[in-house]
Parts: sequence; C-alpha cells; structure tokens
Amino acid sequence: MSQVMKWVEITIRTTEEASDAITEMLAQIGADGIACTDPYEFRNTIENDPLSYCDDGTIESYGEDVIIKAYFAELDGGYFRMGPKSEEFVDPNGVGMIYGNITNKTMTVDEAIAYIKTRLTEIGEFLDIGTGFDGFSYVKDEDWANNWKKYYTAFKISDRVAVCPSWIDPATIDSEYKIILDPGSAFGTGTHETTSMCAEILDKYMPAGSDVLDLGTGSGILAIIARLLGAGKIEAVDIDSLAVRVAEDNCRINGCEDIDCYTGELKSVKRSDYDVIVANIIADIIAEIACDVPARLKSGGLFICSGIVNTKADRVEKALALAGLDILASEEKNDWRAYICRKP
Repeated sequence: MSQVMKWVEITIRTTEEASDAITEMLAQIGADGIACTDPYEFRNTIENDPLSYCDDGTIESYGEDVIIKAYFAELDGGYFRMGPKSEEFVDPNGVGMIYGNITNKTMTVDEAIAYIKTRLTEIGEFLDIGTGFDGFSYVKDEDWANNWKKYYTAFKISDRVAVCPSWIDPATIDSEYKIILDPGSAFGTGTHETTSMCAEILDKYMPAGSDVLDLGTGSGILAIIARLLGAGKIEAVDIDSLAVRVAEDNCRINGCEDIDCYTGELKSVKRSDYDVIVANIIADIIAEIACDVPARLKSGGLFICSGIVNTKADRVEKALALAGLDILASEEKNDWRAYICRKP
C-alpha cells in the first residue's frame, strides 16, 4: 500500500466572485485540504466582530485577491490521486452521484496541474477568475498545520457561541459557549456565511432537547453547536468518510463523544423522527433531497437548510413547497441564503 510522503500545495489567485466555484471544483476533484484567504471576508470580520483582532498592516497585506491553496497528498513514485477516497460512501441512486464527474485515478503533478488549469478555464467561461493558477510547492505535514494559524482567530458565530482555535486560551473569549475547532481540512471552520447563518438559526429556533440530524456535517461544527445549545440525541452524517473522521475528532476535542458520526446520506440515516434536520450543503442537492425530508421529520419538526446562492433560491423554494414544507423565515448574508422550514 502506498504511503503519503508529502503534500503538494497548489495556489490559485482569484476573485471573490469565482472563489466559491473554484473551491467547490477543488473539493470535487479530491483535494485533501483547501485553505481560502478572502481579504473581503477578513475585513468584514475584523470590522464587525468585537472578538477579532489583527496587527497593524495585516489587513492591507492581504491585497485584493482571494488566495486558495489546495493540498493533495503525494504518494510513492511521485503520484497523487484525484478523486474520491476508495472507502467513501458513494450511492449512484442518491446524492452520492454529486461525485460522478470526478476522475478516479492517480496523476503525476504535471498531469494534475494541467487538469486543474483546464477546470479553471471552464469556470473562466462564466466567471472572472482573475490570475488563476499561481504555482505549486511541497509542504510537510507540520508546516501545513501551522500555516493555518496565521489566518485563523477566535470569532463569534452566533449570539451565544464562539469558535476558538486550540492555540488560543478559551478563557480569554467572552462568550457563553466556545467550540475548539482547528482548521485542518476543507470541511468548514464556521467563517463562511452559510455556516454562520445555520449557527444563528440553531441558536434562535432550536428547542432545547431536540433530536438533531446534521446532514453533510463536514467538520461537525453544527452538530457540536447543537450539543452546546442543549440538543438531545444528535447524528452527524456525511457522504465523505474523511469528513466523518474529522467530525469525530472535533466532537472528541469538545467533549461531545456522544454525537453519532457516520458515513451516509439522507436516505440511509437511522431514524424517521428527528425534531430538527440541518443541511448546510449546496442548493442543487437541497432541491434534490427536499422531497425526502418530511419522511425523516416529526410533525412540527424543523428543516434548516443553507449553502444556497441567491441565484438558485427560487429553485430551492419551489422544491421545499413541493415537499410540503412550510417556509417560516429566511436569512440572507451577502449572496447566500438559508431557510427555516416546518413540517405541518
């Protein structure tokens, strides 16, 4: 069996407009980690979050480009694999088919870079991608982990919950609840609007004692927030087994080992009587699974969905209505939207 020798770090300089599409593309082709430094998001956080701090000149040093770094594990012989892990849950009859367009083979660095450039060109046909590909380098495991620390600080994700990296003393953070969460791969640290809207909605709408399903859990952040806010039984599910392992680690670090993390999708979850289902995924998948949501909710149960870019909001609203779900409210941040729905 091949062993991971080092990480290839691929750098892409792009625009805020194209950053989400490029991040999604990199995740789809099998990046083992993605770090996105968005100067616009960073400025907004510093200016509006009283918990955030940075040294003089830091904001200016970020410039105008969104910098995306994608990490691929290089195996023996100079190859790294592009595509889903062999142990991933992939159901061709369910939402697992989102991975259907991924190459499932190993490539040399040169082949992989050529492939990424091709995918960037395809995105560039619809969006201004800016500079695009901006080189690659090799990094060691410890260097990869430490590089994140320059760009990640404590921040408040909802009225009562703050996210705090492990190298910051939680006692210095003024918040009722604190999540210890280190960015280690591309599964969500809470800085994106879609995640923060879900956190705020859970804080505002979730009744204490609710049994919760976190669908597409990623890092496990929303499942952990639900636990801190007093949820009952919690399941954290993702089609990516690597994400599930990350979620399990984060649950353990935060003393939430009772959260049931496992690989799967909506059609394979364990129950049909959740009080709350939260899905921070993407609009197309939400529209696809909406019809199956009511069968997994109690009467009066809540479906919280996010990851919906404004241009696809109409499609999601129609799918929710066809599923018989009542939209109670919606939240919006920048170009993103989230919905709070109830099963009659």
